[in-house]
Amino acid sequence: MTTTVAAYAAPSSKAPLERTVIERRAVGEHDVLIDIQFAGICHSDIHQAREGWGEAIFPMVPGHEIAGIVTEVGSAVTRFKVGDRAGVGCMVDSCGACEPCKAGQEQHCVEGNVQTYNGIGKDGEPTYGGYSQKVVVTEGFAVRIPDALSLDVAAPLLCAGITTYSPLKHWGTGPGKKVAIVGLGGLGHMGVKIAHALGAEVTVLSQTLRKKDDGLKLGADHYYATSDPATFQELAGTFDVILSTVSAPLDFGAYLGLLKTGGALVNVGAPEEPIALNLFSLLGGSKVLAGSMIGGIAETQEMLDFCAEHGIGAEIELIEASQINEAYERVLNSDVRYRFVIDTATI
Repeated sequence: MTTTVAAYAAPSSKAPLERTVIERRAVGEHDVLIDIQFAGICHSDIHQAREGWGEAIFPMVPGHEIAGIVTEVGSAVTRFKVGDRAGVGCMVDSCGACEPCKAGQEQHCVEGNVQTYNGIGKDGEPTYGGYSQKVVVTEGFAVRIPDALSLDVAAPLLCAGITTYSPLKHWGTGPGKKVAIVGLGGLGHMGVKIAHALGAEVTVLSQTLRKKDDGLKLGADHYYATSDPATFQELAGTFDVILSTVSAPLDFGAYLGLLKTGGALVNVGAPEEPIALNLFSLLGGSKVLAGSMIGGIAETQEMLDFCAEHGIGAEIELIEASQINEAYERVLNSDVRYRFVIDTATI
């Protein structure tokens, strides 16, 4: 039987979120039912609830940073049992048969992965996210949260953690490498922690020095203000990898100038506006401008295990569900250190 649960939803584009009830599907033989304990607020929740990235599905229950406890399992489930600590990230299904899926890159499913919210499931019904009391997901798209991680600080790892871990690993972050993180927000602060734990020399590039003390405490070795033109002169040709986490268009030519020969500028932020780029800034020095989108399920589990081993959780502000709309405005004003997490017991 389906389950009725309380949730917070945006009834229409740009409308304030409000308390409502939604239906969760019956637990199938390969499904797990998770009682959600905590749900992170990602900037992409705001982009989608306000249709910044295009037409969306309403009512929308955002949330793809989900941490909770398994309370029911289907008859064929082998990876989870009742009582396990589990998480759900940005996707809840994929075709499972295409080349990317078979390679553990479900986020790049040729048919399109099923998003945790603002998507259409294989049953033809809209998907609803983590701003709710429970979620039902096929076991292959749930991950185990290690005991060493508190569920509240683990929730943001399901997006912010994997979104930064995957490209940092892919582009060879480690001892002897110089890595810059652009922006010290929800994504950026995780990028600093993870790059530091991987053994790189880490620099934060932020608009101002307002968060410098935080950045250094989180693991950065250096901190520069991008509003100071001298920064781009002083750091020219310095970095092996630059990870841009910001959701605003940048002067990519200027940032490419900070790379060593053969270096990579990897973008995980998703601005709503297109960018302009003079290709000569790529040609000189054989530089790379790349993108990265979350990670596959196996890599997400790898990231969680890595974070548990190194004592890495998100820096959070725990809020009640009634504060979601206020939290959205604060995110837009960069007034959060560094991830809002909803205590779903308050929904």
